[in-house]
Amino acid sequence: MANEFNYGTGRRKTATARTRLYAGSGQIVVNGRPFEDYFPRKSLQMIIRQPLVLTKNVERFDIKVNVCGGGVTGQAEAVRHGISRALLELEPELRGALKRAGFLTRDARKKERKKYGQRAARARYQYSKR
Repeated sequence: MANEFNYGTGRRKTATARTRLYAGSGQIVVNGRPFEDYFPRKSLQMIIRQPLVLTKNVERFDIKVNVCGGGVTGQAEAVRHGISRALLELEPELRGALKRAGFLTRDARKKERKKYGQRAARARYQYSKR
């Protein structure tokens, strides 16, 4: 069938990317737009392509991504995580390479909450001795 795809969910901070890999020619679409338009910074485009370059699958798949939440960097890293998971679902033998590169690990770092009695998560109010 023409609509067969492999699915992967990627997350980073508060961003979530739902990724679908189709057999194709290397086109990446994020939220209905070419990913070069959605992520204009070259560094973010490189982050998204990393799992494809590592596994030598740049021209092999068309990728459709729905991403929401977070900022642009968090979204780009969520897309990378989702693409890696979808590639793993398609070809389990890629697990070693993707794992070594750190693309399968969910980065659990999030913003730390503000505590009461403090100005921020860790910053205290200025101390006045007198």
